[in-house]
Amino acid sequence: MTQPPRMDLTSVTIGAPDPRALAAFYARLLGWPVSAEEPPRPGSPPEDGWAQVRPPAGATGPVLNFEYEARYTRPSWPSEPGRQHITQHLDIAVEDLDAAVAWAERAGATQAAYQPQERVRVMIDPAGHPFCLFLR
Repeated sequence: MTQPPRMDLTSVTIGAPDPRALAAFYARLLGWPVSAEEPPRPGSPPEDGWAQVRPPAGATGPVLNFEYEARYTRPSWPSEPGRQHITQHLDIAVEDLDAAVAWAERAGATQAAYQPQERVRVMIDPAGHPFCLFLR
């Protein structure tokens, strides 16, 4: 088998009902800047648009892009038959799980009712996407 051509994963794009608001949430949560925003397109609802959160110098992680989804449906966690399931989630390493959960809640997240692992906390962002905080 031959080697594939060079490919660099640079970002993750997340659909949202209000991408600029969700980018602001992740900027607060991670302490990263909102690096780009686009307003609604002409004739589109005020929530339309696009935004990007980029890791600052010295931080690691992919760029997070947020794009408007006109027919967005909140995923259920855990997955349930007949309901929208999660299509991706972010994993965020932390040093202190309790402090990270408290920080995430102050930023606007909520803890999921179902927690499958002791060293992981499933959190729900304001748009309903689950993300995990886990001990390094």
